[in-house]
Amino acid sequence: MHVSPLVWIITCLVILGLFVFDFFAHVRTPHAPTFRESAFWSAVYIGLAIVFGLIVMSIWGTTFGGEYFAGYVTEKALSVDNLFVFVIIMSTFAVPREYQQKVLLIGIVMALVMRGIFIAVGAAAINTYSWVFYLFGAFLIFTAVKLVKDSGHEAEVEGKRDSRIIRLTKRFLPTTEEYDGDKLVTKIDGKRVVTPLLLALVVIGFTDVLFALDSIPAIYGLTQEPYLVFTANAFALMGLRQLYFLIGGLLERLVYLSYGLSIILAFIGVKLVLHALHENTLPFINGGEHIAVPEISTVMSLSVIIGVLVVTTVASLIKTRNDKSDNTPVHS
Repeated sequence: MHVSPLVWIITCLVILGLFVFDFFAHVRTPHAPTFRESAFWSAVYIGLAIVFGLIVMSIWGTTFGGEYFAGYVTEKALSVDNLFVFVIIMSTFAVPREYQQKVLLIGIVMALVMRGIFIAVGAAAINTYSWVFYLFGAFLIFTAVKLVKDSGHEAEVEGKRDSRIIRLTKRFLPTTEEYDGDKLVTKIDGKRVVTPLLLALVVIGFTDVLFALDSIPAIYGLTQEPYLVFTANAFALMGLRQLYFLIGGLLERLVYLSYGLSIILAFIGVKLVLHALHENTLPFINGGEHIAVPEISTVMSLSVIIGVLVVTTVASLIKTRNDKSDNTPVHS
């Protein structure tokens, strides 16, 4: 897949323009978005992602188009799981609802920048060392197991991590417990101090680094094209702010989402290991020769990913509905 520097530049400018538009149209004036507003703009950004995928198909073919869609769906699913953590962070800092948009948008832009760095490093490593796929695969399988073990304890795990970040930040920066509108820094008695809004943003920034450690190896298991990896991440993150407000109440009902994501990560991990064996150059494995193992196609990958997400979502909604019915008091 050949992508010229001009196409890269145009793509980055369009993505940047969308984020700038999002800021001036929705975030600049603090407000709590309505359900209708969140639903409309979530649909718009998902529509843009689909249109871009169709453009990829028309220019570079269905194979690369399929890889993009598989990557986009995976990254979007991982992003939804990240919303659980965002809810915890917002709750921890008691961020007023009308100011949450600003924190989310800046945090999402930070996430995209950091993922861009990870993508560049990952692409360079893959092009130089094919055995990196072994590391990516093993890491995803380990992450999948850890995700199952931590399922149901996300708040406890994240709370411990956040408290360490907060303590570290407060050691180096003067802080206040009071909000001053949507300001990140304010003045108290003539002295500049950091507001809880900036602390929340710092925590989200550090958390985004950890998210990238999972998401980048996962998408490199679906496509080795840096352009597709970057655009799938960008479109998955775009609209995440609106999705946060749209499905905030629904998140509590997706009780099996972590299990579904662990299955997807493990599946992609196995796919990466198989690919690594197929491209093997390590001398202590089969004498450095390639191993004829079956490789998982893009169509199968996309089918498994969508299938697992559909099953876990439906199962989650049925489970929470039944639990709600069981807890409904019976009146005589």
